[in-house]
Amino acid sequence: MTATDASPTLPGRLGDPTLDLRSDPRAKPDLVAALAAVGLDGPAAAPPVTREAGHAAVSEAVGGLHDGFSAIYGGVPLDLPGDAPDEALDVTDTSVAAPDGHLVPLRIYRPAGVAGPLPCVAYIHGGGMTILDADTRVHDRWCRDLALSGVVAVQVAFRNAWTALGPHPFPAGLDDCAAALRWLDDQRGELGLTRIVLQGESGGANLVLATTLRAKRSGDLDAIDGVHVSVPYISGGYAWDDARKLRELPSMIENDGYFINCALMDLLVAAYDPDGRHAEDPLAWPYFASLDDLAGLPPHVVTVNELDPLRDEGLAYHRKLLAAGVPVAGRVNLGLVHGAELIFRQALPAERRAAIADIRAFVDGLAVDHV
Repeated sequence: MTATDASPTLPGRLGDPTLDLRSDPRAKPDLVAALAAVGLDGPAAAPPVTREAGHAAVSEAVGGLHDGFSAIYGGVPLDLPGDAPDEALDVTDTSVAAPDGHLVPLRIYRPAGVAGPLPCVAYIHGGGMTILDADTRVHDRWCRDLALSGVVAVQVAFRNAWTALGPHPFPAGLDDCAAALRWLDDQRGELGLTRIVLQGESGGANLVLATTLRAKRSGDLDAIDGVHVSVPYISGGYAWDDARKLRELPSMIENDGYFINCALMDLLVAAYDPDGRHAEDPLAWPYFASLDDLAGLPPHVVTVNELDPLRDEGLAYHRKLLAAGVPVAGRVNLGLVHGAELIFRQALPAERRAAIADIRAFVDGLAVDHV
């Protein structure tokens, strides 16, 4: 056989549409077992409707997604041997006012008995800016692990686009995150914060990046010392045709159905931006940020997971940051699906420790102190 006769196998569903996580050799076995325990090791189920069904049907379906993922996040085992007791942290609640008067709850996690100023990691949770809550066990445990690494972790309970009491589409959640950032910056001295890093995964990563872009526009960029995002949900392009996906973000096809799928994510897009008026607005979908939008931003870290449909939009943003001259590092976690190191703490202890250590190392590497 000559070199021209060779036909390399394309990865994932690009090469074999019948593949799922049980048959893809790239998938980490411990992760597949954890997914099997919650019935998610096979192809992700399609949502019951598409956006064409109309706002009311989309809202009902998104409510079902919220309930379903909340149940998974509430039940997945998280405990590990040697976990610190609850008393190792001081946890307090407060709230800040958004521009429209809405009170944004914040939960502050601080290492107990640690004297002196500490860096702050402001965490914004995932869920497509639309589902899941800040007090979900998975998100609370993540903030506890961050704080136990020696930082002040602050969780921002922004308004979801979908709630049982009614919708809060873009830009309500972004307004809440911007208000939280302004308050933290104003309270650096009172709280003893040496620096502020914004951190989030998936939809939380969207809000972290959008908050940073917005801070540049409003002249508040000095409030942010660094940005660390994982598996960012930032394109809104999950209903693009296959030709565009293959041209721009082929992981949407390669990994579609691995834990999550594009049809599900497009329902969240429809809830976040119901009329599609912000489809290429960088504050709604940071994938569309220009080099001018990005120039001058603080240092970033962008991490993606190999088996995630969202992988390539994170890689694209990383490359755009590089082109804009922003200090940025990138990571690819092999064998993992979307958000796995956050969700499956017990099944992936090494990956979890590595993720927390990477954030702490990034924080420590920022030569910026304000106290």
